Amino acid sequence: MRDGPRIAVLGNCQAEGIAQSLRLLLPSAQVHLVPFDGLGKRHGTLDRLKGYLAPFDHVFTQFFPQGFVEGGNVHALGEDDPRLSLYPTILFPGYQPDMVLVGDVGALSASRLIASPTGPYHSAIVLCAYLEGLKPEETAELFRDSIYTRLGFYEAWNVAAAELLGSARDIMFPLEAELARWSRRGCFMHVLNHPKLFVLADIARRLAVEAGLRPLSARVEDYLPDTLAADVVWPLYPDLAAHYGLTGTMLFKDRARRGDPKLYDLPGFIAASFAIYRRHAPESLGCIRVEGWRANPAVRSLFKA
Repeated sequence: MRDGPRIAVLGNCQAEGIAQSLRLLLPSAQVHLVPFDGLGKRHGTLDRLKGYLAPFDHVFTQFFPQGFVEGGNVHALGEDDPRLSLYPTILFPGYQPDMVLVGDVGALSASRLIASPTGPYHSAIVLCAYLEGLKPEETAELFRDSIYTRLGFYEAWNVAAAELLGSARDIMFPLEAELARWSRRGCFMHVLNHPKLFVLADIARRLAVEAGLRPLSARVEDYLPDTLAADVVWPLYPDLAAHYGLTGTMLFKDRARRGDPKLYDLPGFIAASFAIYRRHAPESLGCIRVEGWRANPAVRSLFKA
């Protein structure tokens, strides 16, 4: 029987890993997941959400802006409430700098995005090559060190680190020590917004400790499955991997639906992406990064047959 502290965990897709980790690390705790997805529909107003959370001893939440629920953002939710602790949203494209979203990104709705062979995630190189009229085999030749250098991919890790550390400091949850530790374990992201389980476990453990709780010393990833690994996994390209002293691959994994997940090698991923793009008008394939590349003559020249 779990008769210990009652904990609510609010957040995006990362919150499930936080909640699972807390259940393992705090065997007596009553941990309840409150997904951001559909938060407004389920609770309607900020006052109703506050009422729902009233019985909990601790409320751990990621930031959410005005509009998620009527009446305010996360700061309004936590006003004068010592139970509430913010934890960071982990966004880190440093290992996958080629990954982009395509479509109406500003709508903040998955339904307004163009699907790729791997969920919502596209290769900027593949999309730009398609729009520039390259053939699939010509596109595959672009995946090499000299192109990555010209596109700034080797600068992406430092930029991603600065943005992650800055956003974490903004919510008084500094991550300098954690980022150093995660980096020593290699690529710690499945995709730019899906951390590996050990990352989420570290955050869960710290939330527990800072709330005055006493988590077990167990390594969560030794005992629980990484649920985000069942979703899309984007490769760490071999030339990029070598830059970080790691081993890379060119296998793109789609999310598991029924049966085994589908893996695409680079030619297969390019072919499947081109087939999708041909079903859409070019003007609907919106991507800020690719638009910037095509507007820059020096960069656009890289995508000539």
